[in-house]
Amino acid sequence: MTAKNLSTVTNEVITSYANTAKHVIHAYRAGGERAVSAVEASWKRALRQSRPHLDAEVAKNAAALQQTVSGFTLKGLSITSGSANSAVNAMEKMAEAGIDRLAANASMFEEKTGVFALSTLAQAARPGAQALCNLAMQVETSTAGFAKRVVGR
Repeated sequence: MTAKNLSTVTNEVITSYANTAKHVIHAYRAGGERAVSAVEASWKRALRQSRPHLDAEVAKNAAALQQTVSGFTLKGLSITSGSANSAVNAMEKMAEAGIDRLAANASMFEEKTGVFALSTLAQAARPGAQALCNLAMQVETSTAGFAKRVVGR
């Protein structure tokens, strides 16, 4: 087992964490959209019930206000979830590039010096990293199920 094998496991952990974050972001957006729909339905029901007691202009303004607030909320959900996804993607790429560079530099260092302490350390660390990878994959699977439940249909 070499540093490259450890780097592969480490990159799998990074990918799993990134996927977990994306599931949570997806659930945030879907949950927010469902909340907006529920508030819209409640608002419309309340407006329908109170319409006989309201001036036509007041009812029109109340409906327009609700549509504006819902629109801003949905736009905010779209922007924040899209930005969060972009940030997760960028962090994932940077972390994986860093791990790959570190593994390559470790290999070059060992070739140049003839000292293979880093490979020995990587070999010793790999089982722990694999256990962390397995745990990260379980969390990823759980968050995928959670996101599916939040999204619903």
